[in-house]
Amino acid sequence: MSDLNIDVLNDVTAKLIDSQKGYMKCYEMTDTSYMFRSQFLHRANDREKMISQFQSQVRALGGEPVTSGTVGGSVHRGFTDFSALFQKDGKAALNAIDDGEEHLAEMIEDKLEKVDLLPATRSLLVTAHESAKSGERFADRMEDVVTK
Repeated sequence: MSDLNIDVLNDVTAKLIDSQKGYMKCYEMTDTSYMFRSQFLHRANDREKMISQFQSQVRALGGEPVTSGTVGGSVHRGFTDFSALFQKDGKAALNAIDDGEEHLAEMIEDKLEKVDLLPATRSLLVTAHESAKSGERFADRMEDVVTK
């Protein structure tokens, strides 16, 4: 059962790393006057803490935690850079966040369907899922503001 938990935690950790890097990329892409800049940094820091919790749990289960994101995440961040050249209003960054958070939430929902998860693993997944859904709501609210 520990191997399943380690695999699940590491899979989600890789996506959390992508998410954290994505928020940092949005933070770096925006100038100091951009109204959402502090939110990007706050969310990146929250994800960093969550990554640490997931990695600690993997170690506690006797596994080796992942320390890098996914190839797809790197491509997604590259698309965000490219889009930023053409959309100076921040909409591209918000679309990228919305898509990434939706994907993360769906991935975690799939992982939560596994019945053999330890309570500590399930608890971390629930916390990460809530964070991803919060990120989706944030991006949706911000898109509404940006498009007005």
